[in-house]
Amino acid sequence: MKYYKWIVVCLLFLLPSCTMLAGGKTRRQSDRAYWCSLAYKIAQPVLENMSKGELQKNMQTEFSPTFDHRNKKVLYMECFGRLMAGIAPWLSLPDDSSAEGKQRKQLREWALSSYRNAVDPQSPDYLCWGIGGQNLVDAAYIAESFLRAYDQLWVPLDTLTKQRYIKEFTGLRKIDPPYTNWLLFSSTIESFMAKAGAPYDQFRVNTACRKCEEWYVGDGWYSDGPHFAFDYYSSYVFHPMYLETLKAMIDAKANTRLDYQKYYDRELKRAQKFSIILERFISPEGTFPVFGRSMPYRMAAMQPLALMAWYQQLPADLSNGQVRAALTKVLHRMFDSQNNFNAKGYLTIGFCGHQAGTADWYTNNGSLYMTTLALMPLGLPASAPFWTDPAQPWTQVKAWGGEAFPKDHRWADTITTPDKW
Repeated sequence: MKYYKWIVVCLLFLLPSCTMLAGGKTRRQSDRAYWCSLAYKIAQPVLENMSKGELQKNMQTEFSPTFDHRNKKVLYMECFGRLMAGIAPWLSLPDDSSAEGKQRKQLREWALSSYRNAVDPQSPDYLCWGIGGQNLVDAAYIAESFLRAYDQLWVPLDTLTKQRYIKEFTGLRKIDPPYTNWLLFSSTIESFMAKAGAPYDQFRVNTACRKCEEWYVGDGWYSDGPHFAFDYYSSYVFHPMYLETLKAMIDAKANTRLDYQKYYDRELKRAQKFSIILERFISPEGTFPVFGRSMPYRMAAMQPLALMAWYQQLPADLSNGQVRAALTKVLHRMFDSQNNFNAKGYLTIGFCGHQAGTADWYTNNGSLYMTTLALMPLGLPASAPFWTDPAQPWTQVKAWGGEAFPKDHRWADTITTPDKW
């Protein structure tokens, strides 16, 4: 009886999705094909319009019912920066003649034009650089997209466009970030400039690193500043931007008081532990706990798990097959049947569907493109084990199915990082 129950569990949770064909027949869609179709659906309205300088003209916008008095044009930088941070790994793959490859090439071409328009003062889609503190946040996501696909999205830009980005990024130093995760927005921008060979602010980078160490509370969790908040900001900001700040400084061969390699090695282990926690949050039904602020960011809560998969650095307790199966189940649960898109194809405010009441005072539907941050494993080629390994039950499926599963335990730091001098 137990064997048959296990067969049912596997069939229920691990079969690929199906596409309806003419005559009522169905065709199984691979996990990767489903992820690609979702990524394209989210990205196409944004990048096709922005590549022509028509995003601000055509985007169907939505703002929180309690939206504050900031300039509403911040929405477009939020939308573009966050989208690109999520799909940059996918766009970094080489061109091929597959259906996916053709879509990916089209998105990359639109993206490169959009990057140029974003900093061209003559373009209708010139972004609102420097009009308020929010620009620091979303400029960081643009910088992060360059870090995630440096050779494919930064290097091909023309010299003038690169100079404009360096100028805009430098101008954001006038913004004094709050004493929270915002320090990492500064460090992400500055570390990108270090990697790009531009003048950078070493103090902003190292202060963010030191504060992350002070705010680490253990088992993969960061306090958002001096006071702990039980939310997903360890996912949204801390682990990814801390890792990427450190990696960019390593790539830049920066020589400062901090040993960036040791900091990186330690933070990687923390991110792996947090990935274990996130995977264990995913229920057999493909849901995860909804708590804390910024829940309309949807799948961004899973960003560190996606990042470890893309880096091919999943911890030993997590297999490629179980992580892919778990994330795919959540994507289906969130996007297949709920109203997540408006009439023009842009994301709506909500967590699983249109739920305007979930918005915080800073939320607009440009903010929501953070959800693409969970799609980073698309940056692995289709031949990678993440995509080819058989689907496997994830932790909660095994636990609630009466099967053996790994025992969890506390992870302690084992790497020390004294200043070099």
